[in-house]
Amino acid sequence: MRPFVAPARPSRAILLAAAGWAALAGAAAAQTAPDKADTVDDVIVTAAPYGVSQRASTIATDVIDEQALAVAPAQSLGDLLASQPGLRSTDFAPGASRPVIRGLSGPRVQVLTNGIGMIDASSVSPDHAVATDPAEASRIEVVRGPATLIYGGSAIGGVVNIIDNRIPTEIPEGGLSGVISTQASSVDDGRSVFGRLTAGTGHFAFNIDGVKRTSDDYDIPSPARSARLAAEDGEPRGEGGKQANSYTDLEAWGVGASWIGDKGFLGASYKDTDSEYGTVAEESVFIQLHQTREDLRGEYRFDGGPFSAVRGNFGHAEYTHTEFEGPGEPGTIFNSDGEEGRIDLVQRARSIGGGTWNAAYGVQALKRNFEAIGDEAFVPTTDIEEGGVYTVQRLDRGAFGFEGGLRYDRRTLSATPIGTVSEVEREFDNVSASAAVFVRPAPGLFLGLSLAHNERAPSEVELFADGVHIATAAYETGDRTLDTEKVNTLEGTVHYDTGRFSGDLHVYGSKYDGFIDERPTGDTYLFVEENEEFPVYQFVQTDATFYGFELEGSYALWESGANKLALEGQADYVHAETDLGPAARIPPYSVTGRLAWTSTPFDASVEVRHVGAQDRVADLELPTDDYTLLNLSAAWRPMADRNVTLFAEAHNLTDEEAREHVSFLKDIAPLPGRNLRVGVAYRF
Repeated sequence: MRPFVAPARPSRAILLAAAGWAALAGAAAAQTAPDKADTVDDVIVTAAPYGVSQRASTIATDVIDEQALAVAPAQSLGDLLASQPGLRSTDFAPGASRPVIRGLSGPRVQVLTNGIGMIDASSVSPDHAVATDPAEASRIEVVRGPATLIYGGSAIGGVVNIIDNRIPTEIPEGGLSGVISTQASSVDDGRSVFGRLTAGTGHFAFNIDGVKRTSDDYDIPSPARSARLAAEDGEPRGEGGKQANSYTDLEAWGVGASWIGDKGFLGASYKDTDSEYGTVAEESVFIQLHQTREDLRGEYRFDGGPFSAVRGNFGHAEYTHTEFEGPGEPGTIFNSDGEEGRIDLVQRARSIGGGTWNAAYGVQALKRNFEAIGDEAFVPTTDIEEGGVYTVQRLDRGAFGFEGGLRYDRRTLSATPIGTVSEVEREFDNVSASAAVFVRPAPGLFLGLSLAHNERAPSEVELFADGVHIATAAYETGDRTLDTEKVNTLEGTVHYDTGRFSGDLHVYGSKYDGFIDERPTGDTYLFVEENEEFPVYQFVQTDATFYGFELEGSYALWESGANKLALEGQADYVHAETDLGPAARIPPYSVTGRLAWTSTPFDASVEVRHVGAQDRVADLELPTDDYTLLNLSAAWRPMADRNVTLFAEAHNLTDEEAREHVSFLKDIAPLPGRNLRVGVAYRF
């Protein structure tokens, strides 16, 4: 694949990317081959309950499978996904990072486990960790954009679904399967180990898994303070070396069991997560997180009738997050206790007019109590209830087809705002809908166009915040009169997979009515406890426009049997403007090129990733410079059955100073420096 050219001006980015993709597609079009048949790994269950092939999806998706996860870096969810097209990490600290999708984060990005919400407090603040570790997953599916209706308004920006095997859905072949993976990293003296064992006989299967991950403060290639912040404050940058208070220590374990029959399964699981990590924002503040979770899942497949299956998921979790000002000095405590469930009724595939009609119908409900206690409790205790009904439909006639969906939600938030004695209850009725058309004009070519209307109720922070939020270095003020946030999104999709070339292009534009934005008021607040002044921010509603693209492709330079040398690449760009000016913390464009060798015993790649400068910034936000990372990786399978993999990676080989623009900490915490990571994975 030809190297991408970084756009000279942001306004030309989409045209340049589209032109480059079209040139590649045209060069490869002469080499035709039959379409590949869909495989199990190719089907995205997060897109719809009946599953949709990645190569036939009108929405943007990414998948990280179990084999890739076994050798993936031991890091939190946002950092693991940050290099995927259209994704970044909040990068607040190694122990706390959430995914950012197309410039959107927090309550607009839904993080799920097996289709059910995390029931934690990670969307409340960027220093709050997601209560799961990617190592626990057997598969991670990402949906970019708002077109997936089955997860409600909180998925207006996208969905990250962590799928594990804690509740087995089938008896493992031979009665036993599992994985053991361990690795070490030099940049932070990191160590991690993960294991999963699934055993089954007759109609019963049992699973046990656990992960342990620790790291010290990571090495940085420059002073922690950015040159721009030092110049603004008139203070020296200080010395480099280590990023203070960036350590992590995580333990999680879970057990599950299920009864599996010819027509379905029914199972339950229990999980316990303990995590401690430094906040980076303050040198002495660290966080201890504990969550216990119980899940129940089942499926029954009908022999006949209009429906093929009914599926049910239910989860309950109790979450506590304590912020310590120093050893033995607990400060603010956040508690989240709740449950969520869904039932999906999957229609049996029907033949209509020479095509196949798939559909699903579902209900979803959640109830959660959020509580904050302490001097920095900037959000009052809030009770949240939501119920939703939805349907998604797809008619595929081979050469062309249609998709559609409809969802109705009612969400209620009740709280007694800080400084008052009267309870306030807000109720929101939201309707979301989507429609899409797709065609296959030639073998291996899929074109789709989708239009989605989505509505999101404000979060508890946006409505009721009133206090100093140390993590964001601001006094945050909610607005209990906020209305529903609405967005209309038009997205074009191209999948091409023929001969030596495969690629995907997604171009989108979103128009927001009532976009909820946090803006400085110009006032300051003196926080007596810290003897420090903080700027006052207010949540307001305005109109906004987002547009951008994601592009990825691969061209096989040489192939012979299982041996392949390929040139791979990806690029993304997002532009976000509100009526009040540029939206805050919008990632700059990125371009990645990779030369990859794959074979039965050995894989290797060299990768260059360039992230552009960002100078379109909101008030009180500093620009960031561009950077280029050089990464090398290799994996060796010494045994013929490929069960054992020895892997190594050199990341940021040139020790480049890099700062993630979407991070609140970008000006006091650069990304880690040069890192060598080695490990071994055994799958059986």
